[in-house]
Amino acid sequence: MSAITTHVLDTARGRPAAGIAVTLEVRAGHGWKLLGQARTDANGRCHALLPENALLQPGTYRLVFDVGAYFDSQQTETFYEAIPVVFIIRRPEAHYHMPLLVSPYGYSTYRGS
Repeated sequence: MSAITTHVLDTARGRPAAGIAVTLEVRAGHGWKLLGQARTDANGRCHALLPENALLQPGTYRLVFDVGAYFDSQQTETFYEAIPVVFIIRRPEAHYHMPLLVSPYGYSTYRGS
């Protein structure tokens, strides 16, 4: 399992949000460097955002969720095109799980375990 994982739940429908494209990036200078990409599975989870055995470094990271395409596929109007979640890793040996609870007009996230 990747050191960074996510789980996306569609709170408006009360079920996992399958098929959302997720990118993982790390801040590099004034921009962002792509580390990995995945789609949420049938349970709304991404387990492999980083290559196997990839080591994290302390720094600023960003997960970007392509929720616009997801809601289009559900034939649901949404306010959000994408949701970026920017976070800091201070302990690279730890596991970082970032759930996203999303609906067409709101979202929340937290650090899970």
